[in-house]
Amino acid sequence: MNSFISETLNTILETTKSFEDVVFILPSQRAGVFVKQTFKDKIFAGFLPEVINIGDLVEDISEITKVDSVQLLFHFYTIYKDVEENPVSFDIFSTWAFTVLTDFNEIDQHLIDPTKIFVYLRDIHRLEKWSVKGEFKETELIKDHFSFIERLEKFYTVFYKFLLENEIGYQGVLYREATKKVTSFLKKNEHKKYFFIGFNALNTAEEFLFKAFLSEGNSKVYWDVDKSFYQTNHQAGSFLRKYKKAWKYYEKNSIETIKNYFSESKNIQVIGASKNITQVKHAGEILAKLSSHNNTALVLADETLLPITLNSLPESVKAINITMGYPLKDIPTTTLIFAIFQLFNNQEKLQKQTENLFYHKDVVRFVKDASIYKLLQINELENIAEIISLAIVKENNTFISRAKVNDFLEPLDDEIKEVIGLVFSKFSTISEFLSRILQLINVLKDRANDLEKEYLFRFYTAFTQLQTLHNEFNYVQDLKTLHQFFKQLIQSESLSFQGEPLQGLQLMGVLETRMLDFENVIITSVNEGVLPASSQQNTFIPFDVKIEFGLPTYKEKDALFSYHFFRLLQRAKNIFILYNTEHDVFGSGEKSRFVTQLEMMRDDITEKTISPKLVTSPVKLKEIKKDVKALESLRELAKKGISPSALTNYLYNPIAFYKQKILKINEFENVEETVASNTMGNVVHDVLDALYKPYIGEFLSVADIDKMKVKTKKLVIYYFSKHFKNGNISTGKNRLIFEVANRFVENFLSKEKELLKDENNRLKIIGVEDFLATEIMVEGIDFPIKIHGKVDRIDELNGVIRIIDYKTGMVDSGNLKATDFTNIRDLKHHKAIQVMLYAFLYTKTNNFDFSKNLEAGIISFKNLNSGFLKMNFSAKRGGNDNLVTEEKLADFMDEIKTFLIEIYNLEVDFIEPADLPY
Repeated sequence: MNSFISETLNTILETTKSFEDVVFILPSQRAGVFVKQTFKDKIFAGFLPEVINIGDLVEDISEITKVDSVQLLFHFYTIYKDVEENPVSFDIFSTWAFTVLTDFNEIDQHLIDPTKIFVYLRDIHRLEKWSVKGEFKETELIKDHFSFIERLEKFYTVFYKFLLENEIGYQGVLYREATKKVTSFLKKNEHKKYFFIGFNALNTAEEFLFKAFLSEGNSKVYWDVDKSFYQTNHQAGSFLRKYKKAWKYYEKNSIETIKNYFSESKNIQVIGASKNITQVKHAGEILAKLSSHNNTALVLADETLLPITLNSLPESVKAINITMGYPLKDIPTTTLIFAIFQLFNNQEKLQKQTENLFYHKDVVRFVKDASIYKLLQINELENIAEIISLAIVKENNTFISRAKVNDFLEPLDDEIKEVIGLVFSKFSTISEFLSRILQLINVLKDRANDLEKEYLFRFYTAFTQLQTLHNEFNYVQDLKTLHQFFKQLIQSESLSFQGEPLQGLQLMGVLETRMLDFENVIITSVNEGVLPASSQQNTFIPFDVKIEFGLPTYKEKDALFSYHFFRLLQRAKNIFILYNTEHDVFGSGEKSRFVTQLEMMRDDITEKTISPKLVTSPVKLKEIKKDVKALESLRELAKKGISPSALTNYLYNPIAFYKQKILKINEFENVEETVASNTMGNVVHDVLDALYKPYIGEFLSVADIDKMKVKTKKLVIYYFSKHFKNGNISTGKNRLIFEVANRFVENFLSKEKELLKDENNRLKIIGVEDFLATEIMVEGIDFPIKIHGKVDRIDELNGVIRIIDYKTGMVDSGNLKATDFTNIRDLKHHKAIQVMLYAFLYTKTNNFDFSKNLEAGIISFKNLNSGFLKMNFSAKRGGNDNLVTEEKLADFMDEIKTFLIEIYNLEVDFIEPADLPY
C-alpha cells in the first residue's frame, strides 16, 4: 500500500534535494513521527526537515503563548470583575464562562469583526423585546440575559487587550494575531521553504495564512483527498472544492496529490452489533484473525469506549500504540480524590462541621480505596481499614470523629499516620486543603508501581496548577467550587500514553487518523449522533447569526467528519465498520449517514448483524452432600439444642440451615442508620417483658395496666438505646419507627385493659420470656435431640392456658390453620410450627395435665384488632377447633420427627428448593 505520506514525500523529493531550511507543517503532532520515519527510509544522508504542527507555527508567527482553559478562566474572571458592576461569584461565573471563551475563540479563528457580531447580537435581542403596544413583560431572568448580551462586547474587548499585554491567549487570539504578523514573519524567514501536508478543513485565519505563504512562492500545500470526493459533489470534498474556486493561487496552479484509490477493490464489512460491548468484543475477534497488526488501525468513534476496548484486545496483539488519552475520570486515583471530597461535602450537608464528624460510609470508602488500603496494612493478616469498618458496625457509629480515626491509626508509621490524619483534619483554607492532597500523593508515590506513579503524577501536576492559580487569584472560596473545578478537569483531561508509534496495532480516535493510512481499518460506534456527532452546540451565538457571519455550524462539522471517515477508507484494503443496533441512552441504534452514503457509492459491501455470544446452561440447584464432619456438627447441634426458628429455617432452605448451623456463617452486619425491623421487634419484646415480669404468678387488674402505661415511653427509649447503639431516634424515619414501637405497646396495653374491664375475665401471668427445653428420642437416631425455645408469654385466661408468641409483623388467622400436619412443610405454616413447638415444650417441661384446656397462638401488633390468633385445627370452612390436645401434639411431633430424620440422614443431601420465594 502506497500511503499519502510516502506519495507526498516522493513528490517533494522530485524538486527538493536539500532540507536544511525546509519546514513541514502538519495537522497533528502524531503524524510527524510517521513523516520522519518515512523520510528517513527515503534518504541516505542529509538534514531532516523541521517538522511541526499548525499550532506550533501559529504560535511562532503570533509570538503569543497559548495557555490552557483553566488558567484563562481565572484571568477572565479578573477582567469580568473589573468590568461588571455587580459581579457574580466565581462558581456561578465558571458555569457560563467556558462557553463564552469558546465563542470568543471561534470569532477570532474566523477573523470576524467582534464589534459587528456583538452589535448584531445586541440588536437581535432588542428586537425580541420590542413591542408596538409595549406589552413585553420583562422578568428578572430575561432582564439579566439581555444585560449579559449587551456586555459581551465589553468583556471581549477588555479581555483581548489584557491577553495581548501579557502575551498569552487562547487559540483564536494566536490565529488573529498571526494574520497580522504573517507578512513580517515571511520576510524574516524568506530563506525557508514551507510545505503544508495533509490538511482539509481550514478556519478563516488558516486560509489567510495559507494564501499568504503561497503568495510568496516558496511554499506548497499537499492536500489529501480522493478524486471520488473532489470531482463530485460529495460532502468530504466540499472544502477543497471551495479553496480551488476561491483562492487566487489556484487560478494558475493545480492541486497537488489528488489520487484515485477509493474506487479500487476492497473488502468492506458493515456489522451491526447489539450494545457497545458486543461491538468492542467483535473488534477483538477480528483482530485475532489478522496475521499481523503492524498495518492495522482500530478507530474508536466513541472514545469513552477506550477502557473496555483495552480489556477486550486478543492475546495476539503483542504491541499497541494508543493515540488517544485515557480519560482521567476512569483512572483509579480519581476515585480516591472523589472520596476525599465526599468526606467534607457530606460533612457540610449533614451539618457535622462544628464537631468535625464524618459519615461512616465516606470513611469506609476512603480507607478501603486500593491505594489507601495498601498504606493501612499492619501485617499479612491485619489491616487498619478492616479494623475501622468492623468497629463502626460493632458500635453502630453513623458518624466518626477525627480523634477516633487517629486512635485506629496508632499502630502505623508516623509519616503515614500524619498524612492520613491530616486528611480528616478541619481545613481553614482551600490552599491548605490542596496541600494535604499533594502531601498524600507524595506518600502514595513511594509505595506505588510504575503505572500508579503515572496516575499520581498526572494528578499531582493538576492540583499543583490549581494551588498556584488559587494562591495567585484567591477566587475559589469553598470546597464546593473546588470540587466543581475538579469534575470539569477530569471530564476534559486525559492521561497520555507513551509507546512505539511505528509498531503494532494503532488504537486511535477519528481525529488522530489525519494523514495516516492503514491496510486494515476497524471503526467502532459508526452511529448517527456519534459519527457525525449530535448537532447540538454549546454557544451563545444563534444558528442564524453564525450563518450571517460565516461561522461554522454543525453542517461544516458534519462535512469535516465526513472527510475524516472517507479519507480513512481511501487506501485501506480490509475495512470493518461496526455500529450499535440498540436504541438506548448510549446511541440511537441508527447507523451513521456516512455508512448509507458508502453503501450508495459501492456495491461490494457485505452487511451482517451479530448478537452477544451467550452460553446457556441449565439452572442447577445448590446441593451439598453430607459427610462425617457435617454429621458431627449436627450431633453437636442436637446436644446444644434446635430452636423452632432453626427448624423452620431448614424447611425454608436447607442450604441456609447448613451455612448457619454447620459452617457457623452469620449474616454480614452493617451500620444500622435506620432502625431495622428486627431491632424494633426486639425493643417491643423487651418492653413487654419488663412491664409484665413483676406480675408473674398474679392476676392482672385494670390498675396494673394503667401503671404499665406510665412506664411505657421511658422503657421504649431505654431499649432503643440498648439495641440501636449510637443511633438517633429524635428525627426523620427513625423517629417515626420509634413512635410506631411506642404505639404498638400502648395499643397492646389498651387491648389488655379493654379485656380486663369485663369483670368476668380473669387473666393470670404464668411466665414471660420463659426458656423451655426438652429432649426427644427419634426412631433411627441413636442419640437424644434437644429442642429448646424462648416463649414470649404464658398466661391463663378464664381457666385456659395460652402459649403466646409476639409478632411485630403482619400475621392473620390463615397462618395458624393446620387441619393436617402432613402439609406443614409449606411456608405459610411455618409460624404454626413455631407456636406448636412452644406448646410441646411447655407441656413437657411442666408435665402438663391435659385435662386442662391449652391454646397456642400469636398476637400480631399489625393485626391487634384480631386479638389473640389461635391455632385452628378445624377442617370445616369457618369452623373453630382451637384446643391443643395431647393427640394433636403427638401427631404434630410425628411430622417434626420426620424432618429430624431427614436432617440427620447421611444419605439425604442439603438441597436448595427450586421455588424459593425470596
